[in-house]
Amino acid sequence: MKLGAEITTERLLIRHWTGSDEDRRVFHRLNSDETVMRFFAVRRTRPESDALLERIWAATAEHGMGFGAICLASTGEPIGFSGVAPVDYFEAAFTPAVEIGWRLLPEHWGKGYATEAATALLRHGFTDLGLQKIVAFAVPANIASVNVMKRIGMTPNPSMDFIHPNIPDTHPHLKRHVIYEAHAPRAKGGT
Repeated sequence: MKLGAEITTERLLIRHWTGSDEDRRVFHRLNSDETVMRFFAVRRTRPESDALLERIWAATAEHGMGFGAICLASTGEPIGFSGVAPVDYFEAAFTPAVEIGWRLLPEHWGKGYATEAATALLRHGFTDLGLQKIVAFAVPANIASVNVMKRIGMTPNPSMDFIHPNIPDTHPHLKRHVIYEAHAPRAKGGT
């Protein structure tokens, strides 16, 4: 998400993370909850989660885009995160690239919030950030995330599927990732 931006949808507000205790508590839960982190190798303690949030703020300032909080528009309650950000934490055949990602607290699953947020952020990436291509990746068994990728119009690119270099060998079932991508809409009437 573009630095300084707020994105609203019918039911959601997507904003940058603040330093509030509520934001830090929700962010920690998103990074430590066993159900949320089922397809991730690392569960973070509160200090580790706070340090990651600091890195997200720094990366957002550096790149002008990053991941922010997904909040319920009706209450302002943070329920997850989503955003678009450069893939600068590992190298693969498809990098350099900009990724879109999302994560929600389990009590908010199955309500279409991830799809709603990701649809708005994909449009934001192409329209406001001028991106030409956005990727998403996940463990193939993470059917819920793969289904969000499909619902927002992303298409698989099996030639770019990869073994995630940041996943330790102690978690072989989490190493393989599939790649989906979306391209900026072409302008109508162009030559």
